[in-house]
Amino acid sequence: MSGAVVITRPLAQARPLAARVAALGRQVELLPLLEIAPLPDQSVLRAALERLCAPAPAYALVAFVSPNAIDAAFAHINQWPAGVTAAVVGEGSRLALAAHGVTPDKFTIVSPADNGHSDSEHLLQTLDLAALKDRPVLIVRGESGRELMADGLRAAGARVEVVAAYRRSVPRLTPALEATLRRLLAEQNDWIITSSEALRGLCGLLQELDTKSPGHAPPSVVSMQQQHLIVPHARIAETASDLGFSRLTLCGSGDERLLAALQSRL
Repeated sequence: MSGAVVITRPLAQARPLAARVAALGRQVELLPLLEIAPLPDQSVLRAALERLCAPAPAYALVAFVSPNAIDAAFAHINQWPAGVTAAVVGEGSRLALAAHGVTPDKFTIVSPADNGHSDSEHLLQTLDLAALKDRPVLIVRGESGRELMADGLRAAGARVEVVAAYRRSVPRLTPALEATLRRLLAEQNDWIITSSEALRGLCGLLQELDTKSPGHAPPSVVSMQQQHLIVPHARIAETASDLGFSRLTLCGSGDERLLAALQSRL
């Protein structure tokens, strides 16, 4: 298989995977399609985390929706409070917690047992929802996101507070990014897409690229639709299909499954 492996995760999460892909002998291109930035006003986040870290913690459980949520929160946490359960959806978040000293040998961490189903739906199925009735729960997430986790916990009777910890945005179409996109579309590559939002952002960038260069044949969006995508979740595969992509490999969540999908194409 010729061509590069294009990793579109935010940069902090892309680098560890890039090293493992390079170890397979594949050329790697880092193309973060979502930029992560702290919120200009972090007062609400800080206040919630102060309540979490008080001598009597204000929450029974804290659910983090992503590694970025964990890293943003731990900028304000010195020590994870004893007795508070951490809930995460996947392997990347478990590793992020471990990097901050929160490991299963010291604290209670809940996540879906099957890495192939690392999402909010399966986390809700894993949680003891009955035990959370009337208990305070904190959800730390990006500035926008799905309400499924909060709605599911509220339906179970939990008292849910949701706070934003960071902001996601699609990068601007700079001359450098324009050149990179044109170069990548000139040959067949494997694109690792781990976010529906990122894929929609990419298609928006390509539409902008075509608007700037009318008459370019074939259009950038059409060229992208001919690329091969590797996606970890059925929801992302559905988004890709809706956007006109047909060359898809659905591999399941976790870096091991992404790597296995790449190895199958060697």
